[in-house]
Amino acid sequence: MAKALTSSLISAFLEMMAAERGASVHTLDAYRRDLEDYASSLTSGKADPVSASDADVRRYMAELGSAGLAPRTQARRLSALRQFHKFLYSDGYRNDDPSSNIDSPQQGQTLPKFLSIEEIDRLIISATNHPGIKGKRLLAMVELMYATGMRVSELVELPFAAAARDPQMLIVRGKGSKERLVPLSDPARDALRDYLEVRDAFIPSDKSNGQADRPGQSSYLFPSRGKTGHLTRQMFLKMIKDLAIEAGVPPSKVSPHVLRHSFASHLLANGADLRSLQKMLGHSDISTTQIYTHVLESRLRGLVQEHHPLATRAIG
Repeated sequence: MAKALTSSLISAFLEMMAAERGASVHTLDAYRRDLEDYASSLTSGKADPVSASDADVRRYMAELGSAGLAPRTQARRLSALRQFHKFLYSDGYRNDDPSSNIDSPQQGQTLPKFLSIEEIDRLIISATNHPGIKGKRLLAMVELMYATGMRVSELVELPFAAAARDPQMLIVRGKGSKERLVPLSDPARDALRDYLEVRDAFIPSDKSNGQADRPGQSSYLFPSRGKTGHLTRQMFLKMIKDLAIEAGVPPSKVSPHVLRHSFASHLLANGADLRSLQKMLGHSDISTTQIYTHVLESRLRGLVQEHHPLATRAIG
């Protein structure tokens, strides 16, 4: 099969994922990279997506293992292949699915990492002490992240309209363009209110009609002068890594996803129920949310081992 045709099949699959399943730009980019890598492997074995056999798929998975990719990454790649081959089968490009009998790599359950309440407090105190308009923006973003458990993409892409009227709840658009309501804490509302007073300073100037000294318009809550029109995930990551250093928290422990995990773990530890947590996190399946119960179980076992007098007593 010509390389151009393989590329067109991948593009058709991605268009289907976007149109029928509401896949985000980031998800589509990840699928494209995975499928192009798969197609490259098939080409070296003189095969292509339409002619590939289950032996070709197994060979590709073995290559991933030999390259040292983590089982979780291998499983993600296999998931992409399965969906791609189901698409080729359902659209009549082939009459079978060579990935259907391929077992997923064995992987242990990785518990989500989260910060202690004391570490979160240190981050927030450091953000509060940041001067100027950038300090107000940083504090608002950290407070919103910890108060809602949003994904970082959801945070940076928040529309201005979502927070323009001092809301007690935020409407967050998540995966698959599904919307959910998340409550705001009082500290998050206060930080957001302070930030909104200076938000216009982050909007690029309107250079049309000779008005370069006046702010333009932006539909984003956190606008920027970059191509996306909003603050990027990469920039927010750098901001909180720098904040961690200032707060005396190891920067290796801090990321937007760790803030999300911290929100979930702290809520559950303080009596929140799984169903409510599932809705706030935007999980489609409660089994995804249940990972946080394992975090608490692990923590409780550690506390028992450390503090219970019978845990370390000598026997005999």
